[in-house]
Amino acid sequence: MLKLVPKLCTIALAALLFAVATKATAIASDYPTRPIRVIIAVTPGGVADIFMRALGERLTAIIKQPFIMENRPGGAFNIATRNCAEATPDGYTICLLPGEPLTYNQLLFKNPGYNAATDLAPITGLFSITQVVAVNSELGVKTFDQLAKLSKDKPGTLSYTAPSLAHAMFLEGFKKKTGADMVGVPFKGGGDAMANFLSGSVPVVFLGLGNVLPFIESGKATVLASDGVERSSVIPDVPTVQEIYSDIELTRSYFVLVAPAKTPPDAIATLNQAISEVYKDQDFIKKQLTSRGLAPALMTPGELTAFLNHDRTIAEKIVKASGRQQQ
Repeated sequence: MLKLVPKLCTIALAALLFAVATKATAIASDYPTRPIRVIIAVTPGGVADIFMRALGERLTAIIKQPFIMENRPGGAFNIATRNCAEATPDGYTICLLPGEPLTYNQLLFKNPGYNAATDLAPITGLFSITQVVAVNSELGVKTFDQLAKLSKDKPGTLSYTAPSLAHAMFLEGFKKKTGADMVGVPFKGGGDAMANFLSGSVPVVFLGLGNVLPFIESGKATVLASDGVERSSVIPDVPTVQEIYSDIELTRSYFVLVAPAKTPPDAIATLNQAISEVYKDQDFIKKQLTSRGLAPALMTPGELTAFLNHDRTIAEKIVKASGRQQQ
């Protein structure tokens, strides 16, 4: 009889573990059962924020839970990224981030507060952004050469902004190459930058086409160039930066969706599948993306991981060439 006790205990323990595992699977299959928080790394009102809110509405209709938007701009996107990395990895916090904190910030900051390669779990890519160098039309310039000349004629009076670190480094390279005398001004996002652009206080921007497009059409903004390998179909007469300065390398701008590391894979899969379903609606894609100069960039978690690893390699070359030191 006594010999049966260990065996009975083993059987009981196995049954208990099976029950726990079965319960965990049941809970996971019910995901989500409550609202999902979305940490957004930019200010309200910019194209990325507007898109995420539109996507959240569509996702709510699919998975029957609301998406609560929480803007955490600033700190070169480190604030939002750190908050994301430190959140509970239960599937109820996801994060809209641009590429910079996932690729550049480990190279530019001694202690950003996270390790992008290990502290975050990729969900999907969302879109890439056509970025443009635009000037307030009241400046009366239409080329980089004219901009450089004007800045030297009025030294220290022209300011510029580029929320993307990669694009800010391009403008720094432009200053070195041409001797342009301009002052960089940081902003937390495209909405704030455009408000200052329109007022004339910061008349030069390197921002997403979606932010600038209405003002190109109204004549308040003049575009000097766009990023990317090819010209944008939205503004086909505008040359690319690389057509003008082939020796200055650029990475594209994009936004992705990630979660804290160790978020359950089934939660990530559920979100990826729901977003894939939304992207099948071409009317949504046209209204929320392509009409604003954004290109769909849907990916699997594995594809996004590989993409980010590749971009980190390019970022290392750009930062090294810029001579920037870690802050």
